Amino acid sequence: MGSDEDVRKRIERLRKVIRYHSHRYHVLDDPEITDAEYDALMAELRELEAAHPKLVTPDSPTQRVGGEPLPQFEKVEHRRPLLSLDNAFDEEEVRAWERRIRRLLADDADIKYTVEPKIDGLAVALTYEEGRLVQGATRGNGFVGEDVTQNLRTIPAIPLRIPLVGDEPPPSYLEARGEVYMPRDRFEELNRRREVAGEKPFANPRNAAAGSVRQLDPSITLSRPLSIFMYAVGHAQGVTLEGQWEALSFVRQMGFPTAENIQLCDDLEQALALYQKWLDQREALNYEADGVVIKVDSFAQQLALGEGAHAPRWAIAYKFPAHEGVTKLLRIAINVGRTGTLNPYAELEPVQVGGVTISHATLHNEEDIHRKDIREGDTVIVKRAGDVIPQVVGPIKELRTGDEKVFEIPKSCPACRQPVVKPEDEVMYYCINASCPAQLGGRVEHFASRGAMDIEGFGERLARTFVDKGLLGDVADFYYLKAEDLLELEGFAEQSVASLLKAIEASKERPLWHLVTALGIRGVGAVVAQVLVRHFASLGELMAASEGDLEAIDRLGPHTAKSIVGFFSQERNRRLVEKLRRAGVRMRRLPEEAGPQEGPLSGLTFVITGTLPTMSREGAAEFIEARGGRVTSSISRNTDYLLLGQRPGGAKIRRAKELGMPSITEEELHRLVEGR
Repeated sequence: MGSDEDVRKRIERLRKVIRYHSHRYHVLDDPEITDAEYDALMAELRELEAAHPKLVTPDSPTQRVGGEPLPQFEKVEHRRPLLSLDNAFDEEEVRAWERRIRRLLADDADIKYTVEPKIDGLAVALTYEEGRLVQGATRGNGFVGEDVTQNLRTIPAIPLRIPLVGDEPPPSYLEARGEVYMPRDRFEELNRRREVAGEKPFANPRNAAAGSVRQLDPSITLSRPLSIFMYAVGHAQGVTLEGQWEALSFVRQMGFPTAENIQLCDDLEQALALYQKWLDQREALNYEADGVVIKVDSFAQQLALGEGAHAPRWAIAYKFPAHEGVTKLLRIAINVGRTGTLNPYAELEPVQVGGVTISHATLHNEEDIHRKDIREGDTVIVKRAGDVIPQVVGPIKELRTGDEKVFEIPKSCPACRQPVVKPEDEVMYYCINASCPAQLGGRVEHFASRGAMDIEGFGERLARTFVDKGLLGDVADFYYLKAEDLLELEGFAEQSVASLLKAIEASKERPLWHLVTALGIRGVGAVVAQVLVRHFASLGELMAASEGDLEAIDRLGPHTAKSIVGFFSQERNRRLVEKLRRAGVRMRRLPEEAGPQEGPLSGLTFVITGTLPTMSREGAAEFIEARGGRVTSSISRNTDYLLLGQRPGGAKIRRAKELGMPSITEEELHRLVEGR
């Protein structure tokens, strides 16, 4: 490369460029170069440093790696205490806090507030000398923390050297305080990997983040998807800051990440309105936040207010309603779903969670119950998933008395007493009796829905009423209803009865794939039903098909084939089909159902991955096939395009790259259809 001076200059240049692009990627979430280009820069830097080890510095991007395991953490005394915050749980408590601080300041003092999300993670203090990270410590007891420098160095969002932007020299000494957290999407991905590896999943992102930072082996921290938001300047030399808003602007200029939508408020009313805004968008955030922190902005006013024994007087944490509660699990009961799934749920001693009284919570399936070791009689933690669906997080085993009972799924359906089955490689148990009373309401609603038999005007409310009144013992009874039966129902007059009976009669002529969808066979939605009808000219032919016949059809896997054969092997289900046939429901396909449509996508094969902006995956498949295209579930050399949505499957993307296959967005698919 030339002289040693040339090498040194190239190394310095590479470090500066890599720091810049790392900051854009990990802090601004706005990369300017591809991963491959970034990796090439890092590879060149590593190669040069390996050839010139004397030029390696502790703040080089190559040094952001896990070091040797530590025997224990050294203690670190904080120059300024990292105090906890007092909490408020309703608006009146926040107003009472403001009244207290106004008594300590002048009543007419102009008080501005900085409002920030209260990140649910692990508080740390980062110390920089002459712009280089020299120490990272946990909050500990507020006065003494633990030295976790090696672990914090592995977090990409933490600069090893500042500034990352601008030409001003960094402060000679800077302590920046922040909250290490694990993004929600990365947390879910980590838990999926742990479950596949047979490891215990983490309970929540906060525990995952805290446990990852406090690892004795930094290589473990390196493997965890951690990030950080800075929220304060603890101590600084060479810079003068007047308030919290200015301090946050300063750390952003120094290249540190801060939470978005932080706001400087002119008064408490603005701060309270911002709390409500954060509460409303809480579930849309990609990190756990359990409230907002309202801080007096002025450092002079903060100094005048001072600190109590454990918390500053100039700040308060206004907490969101609790996500979790603790209660007693009285009994594990079973709900039978529309498709026959046996769904365990917990009957609980009522408990308040997030302002709602909860007495029932989902338990997912037997395998999940046993993995979490949840037992009847346990004291359990209950969470409102997405602030809506209650679920049992797990038991508090330390409170067990020995009287708790291990759960076992029943061997027969609790509603119809018929045997239940558990397909191979699946976690759910099923009742496959189509006339099961517990499934009937859902089956009736599904049968009449759009995309199935599309009986206009018949929805969930009528489905429940007709089943409760005994008018529908199975879905075929739709076609045996009489006007006199319906006129006795509340809200039905001659005109509404005539309209409903006309809609039912019209549904008999729906294309065959509508009927196949309407039967509610597990794994058979509208797209699969259309595939089946292309291969079988009548429902009778489909009923006679073997698993081998079905598995030979592209896009049909062994589970779906087994489900279809299992459904039609049940005598009750065969009797149901015969009852529909006698009623005059179409049992043969229409000519246009026999094969793909001709259109702008004729001859093209697509694979879909990820979540599309405006269409479901089934809807996208219907859209493609209606225009002559073909959709398959796996990529092969015969695939023409990978239709790419958000959060796509990594394996499909890698396979597409290996084959040199183009990926297109939903917008590009529409342009392809339009011939542009």
